[in-house]
Amino acid sequence: MPYLLQIGSIQCHIVSDGQQLIDGGSFFGLVPRVLWERVIQPDEKHRIPAQMRCLLIQSPSGLILVDSGQGDKITAEYRTEFGMDDSNLRLEADLRRVGFSPEDIDIVLLTHLHADHCGGNTRWSDPNDSDPNDPDSDVVPTFPNARYLIQRLELAEATFPNERTRGHYYPENWEPLRRTGQLEIVDGDQELAPGVRSVTVPGHTSSMQVVWVEDAGESLLFLGDACSWAAHMDRIAWVPAFDLEPMRSIEAKRNLRRQAEEKNALLVFQHDSQIVTGRLRPGERGPTVEPEITEVAWRGEG
Repeated sequence: MPYLLQIGSIQCHIVSDGQQLIDGGSFFGLVPRVLWERVIQPDEKHRIPAQMRCLLIQSPSGLILVDSGQGDKITAEYRTEFGMDDSNLRLEADLRRVGFSPEDIDIVLLTHLHADHCGGNTRWSDPNDSDPNDPDSDVVPTFPNARYLIQRLELAEATFPNERTRGHYYPENWEPLRRTGQLEIVDGDQELAPGVRSVTVPGHTSSMQVVWVEDAGESLLFLGDACSWAAHMDRIAWVPAFDLEPMRSIEAKRNLRRQAEEKNALLVFQHDSQIVTGRLRPGERGPTVEPEITEVAWRGEG
C-alpha cells in the first residue's frame, strides 16, 4: 500500500516492489541471532521478510523515482527461493495507485546497483517470450522517458565485480539503458531538483546514495541501504553482512543520525518490514527511532 508524505510543498509517495524473504543473518551480520530476533522473528529457514520500498517524489522539476525494486525478470526458481509470490508489475501497480504510470517518470535515481534496487529498471519487451538464458530475449527500459542516474564508481564496480560482489550485479539491469542513451553517469552529490538532493555515503557500497527532500523547514531522508532497518539506526554497530566497508558504514550512520536529529527529519526505511518511517528521539542509550508509520510483518511459511 502506498503512503503519501507531505514535506513542505513537496509530495512524496512511498511505493513498493513487494517483499522477499532473506536470511536474517544477512541483515544483521555478526550480531548473534539471540539479539536480532528480538527485532524480527525469523521463520524455520531463518529468513525474515524484507520490503523493497521505493520513493516517488513530485518535485518542481518533474517526477523522481528513487530505486526500482527487483523487477519482473526474475525466474520462478528465484521467486520460490526468496518467498515471493507470482505477481508481476508490483511497482507499476503502486505507481498507478497514486495516479502515475511508468511513462510519467522523469528521473530514476539509483541508490546503487544491487539487483533488489535496480532490477525494475528494465523489463522483457514481451513477457510471454522471455528467457534469462536466451540472448535473443529483448530487454527494454521500464521507464521509457526517464533519465537513469547512477554514480560512476558504482557503475564501475558493478561492471567489474569481484568474487564477493558478483552475485549482486546483473548487467541486464543497466546495459539496455546505455543503448537507449538513458543512462546518465554522475560523480558525487547531486541536486536533482529544488529541495531534492542525493548524497553519497560509502559503506554498503563505495558510492551508496541517500536522498534528502527538504522544503519549508521540513526534511525527509530516504536511507536506502545506508540504514535499511530502524534497528540499524538505533544500534549503529549493527552492520549488515552485505556492507562492503563496515567501519565506513558505521561512520555514515553516525553522520546521518546527527543530521537527522538536527533537522528532525522523517526517516524512510527501505527494507524494514515493520517500521516504514520514524523520527529520532532521545533514548537511554542515545537517539532511538520513534515509529510513525508501521506495518505488520508477514512471515513466510515453508
